[in-house]
Amino acid sequence: MSYADTPTRRYANTAFHIVGTSLLCWLVSVYLAGLARADTLFESGAQRVSLLELYTSEGCSSCPPAEKWLAQLQNEKSLWKQVVPVAFHVDYWDGLGWKDRFAKRAYSARQRDYANSWGTPSVYTPGFVLNGTEWKGWFDGQQLPTFESEKAGQLRVVLRGDQAEVVFDAPFEKNPLEVHFAPLAMRVASDVRAGENRGSKLEHEFVATELTSSRLEFVNGKQTAHAVLPLSGARALAVWVTRENSLTPLQATGGFLN
Repeated sequence: MSYADTPTRRYANTAFHIVGTSLLCWLVSVYLAGLARADTLFESGAQRVSLLELYTSEGCSSCPPAEKWLAQLQNEKSLWKQVVPVAFHVDYWDGLGWKDRFAKRAYSARQRDYANSWGTPSVYTPGFVLNGTEWKGWFDGQQLPTFESEKAGQLRVVLRGDQAEVVFDAPFEKNPLEVHFAPLAMRVASDVRAGENRGSKLEHEFVATELTSSRLEFVNGKQTAHAVLPLSGARALAVWVTRENSLTPLQATGGFLN
C-alpha cells in the first residue's frame, strides 16, 4: 500500500478540505458583510458648491422645458462638484385639473418664504433659485454661473444605510447651523391625463421626495450632526448647510446612492 492510500493521508486530505471550505465560507461572509456595511461618502471641497432649486409642477405647461434643462445636468462634469440640483414640485397647481403626485405643500411654502425674503408678492413656475437668490438666467439661455472662487468650508456626509453622519469644517463660521437633506428620485415619469399638460408623458430627474433638517453641534472645532433619513425610493441625495432659520445655503454636496 502506498502512503497515498493510508488512512492517515485520507484523514489529512479530508481535514484540509473541511478547513479550506470553512475558510472560503468565512471569507465570503466577511465580504458580504462588508458590502452591507459599505459607506457612501459625499464630500465638497473648500470652494462653494451651488445649490440650484427648481420650483415646478406637472400642472404647468411652461415647466417641462425647464425640467428637461435641469435633467441634462446629470451629464455634466459639474454635477455634485460645482452644482447640486433639486426639483421641488409645488402644490398650488393641483386644483387646476391635475394633481402632481410629487407635490408637497411644504415645497410651496418654501418658495413663498423665498419670495417674501426678496420682497416679491407672488410665486411662479418654473422658478429657479441659485444659492438662495432668484435666478432668471435660464429664461435668457444664460450659462449657470459658478462660485468656485468663494471659500465656503468643507461639507462631508457619510451614509451607512439610512444613517447620515455630517461634518462641516468651516472654522470661520461661528453661527448656529442647520443641515438639510433632500432624497431625490431619478428617472421617474407620469402620464398626465388632465390640466395644461394633458396627454403628455412627463419625465423628471432630481425630484425631492422629502425635506428634513437637523441642527449642527460643535465637536472638536467642527460642526457635526447625525440623522436618520427617509431614503426609500431615492436614487440620489442632496445635502446643504445654512445658518439657523435661514434659507441661504453656505455649502452643498450630494451624489448618487449605491
